[in-house]
Amino acid sequence: MLTSQRITDVILRAFSACAASQGDCNNLTFGYGGYDPETEKHIPGFGYYETIAGGSGAGEGWNGASGVHTHMTNTRITDAEVFERRYPVILREFSIREGSGGAGKFRGGDGVIRDIEFRIPVQVSILSERRVFHPYGLNGGQDAECGVNTWMRKDEAAEAGVRVINLGGKNTAKMKPGERIIINTPGGGGWGVPEERVVKGGVERERDPTFAWRGGSVAGRLATQETN
Repeated sequence: MLTSQRITDVILRAFSACAASQGDCNNLTFGYGGYDPETEKHIPGFGYYETIAGGSGAGEGWNGASGVHTHMTNTRITDAEVFERRYPVILREFSIREGSGGAGKFRGGDGVIRDIEFRIPVQVSILSERRVFHPYGLNGGQDAECGVNTWMRKDEAAEAGVRVINLGGKNTAKMKPGERIIINTPGGGGWGVPEERVVKGGVERERDPTFAWRGGSVAGRLATQETN
């Protein structure tokens, strides 16, 4: 899932087709139980896996979409109600990461914020990209914001009893009840010089919060043609 998305970005850049997207699927897993090497026994438990959306890159004549999977990915994330009912978690936030897309004549899409609190001890793993290098813009468009994976770890010695740890792009951690992982996914790069952007009436229709699920490349192009 990582390689296919990065190769796709390389090909699209080579043909100047569009700016970079989030770069991967933002793979998150957590669970409990499994094989215990000390006792050589299997402990009953569960496992959970999801991919988290991000922003898509803009292109000539259209804006990137927010909160979407890009390139080869076609998975759906678990509904919040089902997620909390079937797993020992609290979904504290799942929202669009406003402003994370790159500016340009055509804007890159925004990533998302996913904040999960665990109610039992679990092992959590994150496999993600573009946490150091920004999703690039093209033709004068600005780069998008990098992603950030944060562990809100309990620590009585820290201020407010919480220690904030940057997990980096790829990591595994054993989290206690009440601890959280906050995933900010990258946006998509912008296309074209931002100063050339023209919006009629002072309103950017593609920033409508419903645009991400109504949009996509074709819808984005049409919306831009109507507002520019």
